Amino acid sequence: MEQFERKIYKRLESWKRESAGKTALLIEGARRVGKTTIVKEFAEKEYASCIFIDFSTAGEEVRSLFENLLDLNYLFLQLQFLFHVKLIERKSLIVFDEVQFCPKARQAIKTLVSDGRYDYIETGSLISIRQNVKDILIPSEEEKIKMYPMDFEEFLWAMGDHYTIPLLREAFESLKGIGERANREVMRLFRLYLLVGGMPQAVSAYIRDNDFQSVDNQKRNILSLYHDDFRKLDSRGRLSYLYESIPAQLSSSRTFFSDRERRVTKKKLLEELLPDLIDSQTVLPKYDCNSPEAGMCKYKDSAKFKLYLSDVGLFVTEAFADKDFTENMLYKKLLSNKLSADLGYLFENAVAQMLTASGYTLFYNVFKGETTHRYYETDFIIPKGAKLCPIEVKSGQYRIHRSLDMFQKHYSKQVLHRYLLTTKDLHKEGDIICLPVYMAMFL
Repeated sequence: MEQFERKIYKRLESWKRESAGKTALLIEGARRVGKTTIVKEFAEKEYASCIFIDFSTAGEEVRSLFENLLDLNYLFLQLQFLFHVKLIERKSLIVFDEVQFCPKARQAIKTLVSDGRYDYIETGSLISIRQNVKDILIPSEEEKIKMYPMDFEEFLWAMGDHYTIPLLREAFESLKGIGERANREVMRLFRLYLLVGGMPQAVSAYIRDNDFQSVDNQKRNILSLYHDDFRKLDSRGRLSYLYESIPAQLSSSRTFFSDRERRVTKKKLLEELLPDLIDSQTVLPKYDCNSPEAGMCKYKDSAKFKLYLSDVGLFVTEAFADKDFTENMLYKKLLSNKLSADLGYLFENAVAQMLTASGYTLFYNVFKGETTHRYYETDFIIPKGAKLCPIEVKSGQYRIHRSLDMFQKHYSKQVLHRYLLTTKDLHKEGDIICLPVYMAMFL
């Protein structure tokens, strides 16, 4: 598969430089986000040699080496013999790919890091790592970072565009628009990103074939892998059902399950299904914060939540999965913004991705109006210092932004800025900052 420039590479460089062998690095992420590819690229460029152990396919001969660590010289000798690689002290990397399939290897990290001869990177994906650590000691010498699908900037890099995002950042920081013509062009690129998504295989298929059906085939293959893994965790198919329900749940603007369904299924959902689904990192959870103020995690209601797919391109394919393949005409209409369906939920999923990649935990808030019995809901709330910034997402023409207005009245002392994300160029409406939706990456 084609190698793409990824932002996580600089984080790997920082870890190597700052850790200097004192910690191992665990890269977590959903399947097919590019963990293996980036680690192989990093090993090739930054080390004299590398032993790459894929525990999803490794035989017992390899796995058994980590049962007894009394003689590390023997372990390293056997690894060099089995993989035909010469290890060089402080210049070699050992990679434990899909480490969840060999818990003893993960436990061995403590001893291996203490030995100090080589560097270690682990990767873990869909089958929950948490499921395979019950009987082992988790190494404190392990740093963790998460890897996500390619973001909009990385997608543009893959297309050979390294200048658009820096210009957009300048506009955002100065709160000056880029002009409607330029905005329409960036929105066209952003819609293209929404359709293709950030899974490297899908991006590669688009660049190679310039054909949306080829892209869709790649995404359906990934979704099939996810559902296979869901069935390994839950043979009754409830995880798959939960995952498939996400587009419908978002388009209906409600939390998961009706009141009647919630009474029956909530306990099992929260205790059994939701943690596994979140651990798989195929979804992004957003929780209701019943008391919006700094430190929102203290007030989150874990029983009220919404879910987004971790990749907006997969979201498109899952949302329009009523045919064997998503027709090219549908993609073309989405790209040209001519599809009649309200695409607010599609933009909302993209914003959830951007905020998550920026390090935010996702929160929303539902509150009752002071003078009416109507309930209002903010799409997202992010903290800025000791204050909060409510965010509303609009996909098309809008005349009002009632949720932002009512949030200001209800929580005026907590509000720093209000953001309205739209398809229009950057501008202000009173004290509301109206941003084109693609600028959510800068918040």
